[in-house]
Amino acid sequence: MDSSVKIFSGTGSSYLAEQIAQSFGKTLGALTIQKFSDGEFQPVFQESIRGDYVFLVQSTFAPSDNLMELLMMIDAARRASAGYITAVIPYFGFARQDRKDKPRVAIASKLVANLLTTAGADRVMTMDLHAPQIQGFFDIPVDHLDSSAIFIPYIESLKLDKSNLIFASPDVGSTNRVREVAKYFEVDMVICDKQRKRANEVAAMTVIGDVTGRNVVLIDDICDTAGTLSKSAAILRERGALSVRAFCTHPVLSGKAYENIANSQLEELVVCDTIPLKADVERSKIKVLPTADLFAVAIRNTFENKSISSLFIHSNNRNR
Repeated sequence: MDSSVKIFSGTGSSYLAEQIAQSFGKTLGALTIQKFSDGEFQPVFQESIRGDYVFLVQSTFAPSDNLMELLMMIDAARRASAGYITAVIPYFGFARQDRKDKPRVAIASKLVANLLTTAGADRVMTMDLHAPQIQGFFDIPVDHLDSSAIFIPYIESLKLDKSNLIFASPDVGSTNRVREVAKYFEVDMVICDKQRKRANEVAAMTVIGDVTGRNVVLIDDICDTAGTLSKSAAILRERGALSVRAFCTHPVLSGKAYENIANSQLEELVVCDTIPLKADVERSKIKVLPTADLFAVAIRNTFENKSISSLFIHSNNRNR
């Protein structure tokens, strides 16, 4: 039955798609991206996909060509009579534009959802949306994978003393995500309440809760400039924390992010490989955890009509 499953990759996520296909037990499908002198490009499937379950792996991080490439791959697959098309988007870009937070702005995440559906996707598979309610922007099924299935085993491997372990949310928006992990470990959590002057610039921060003598674990979905994480780590250490380490699913790491992390009081920053790191920068504090096995199992479960929620680690079904 697996012969009808075919996994393809766009340019931006080929490094991850190869690992996913290998974990699934297949070779990556043959697809080329023809590029023209005027900047246009054209995805071309080099093998038949008629009637197949096609999984197209492509994150939509910068540049925006990655998004356009994915849309054209979906359209090409639909026109090639693929039986079922799933867009596998480890990092769903534009997710921070999920509402009108000021007059006369776009709700870009809704627009992207519409584009994917219009292009011909039957299903979307992604990980740690910035706002879980974005799933409601789609009129097709969305498999929303949770990075806690990757982070929790790593945190357990650190063998931190649970008596002084505490989890922290770097902002109010991440509270629910952090609370679930704290409940799993049966420990407390604190919140770093931040105020911004403008995007990517924190003006002030307040810690709600006591971290004195605690090993603090910060959890967030995106690390962009690392300004929030760096400021959070500094304030938490000032408040008496023994150590501070951070877990962020998507390493956007723009601007001076690598420099901020290197100069911060973080013990380490643990991220997933949904976005590739830059090769020529200082990243001794950054540890990357693979997501390929999780996506491969999710793809198999989707194809075999099995549960996806069985891949999640919840506080109410601990198996420790």
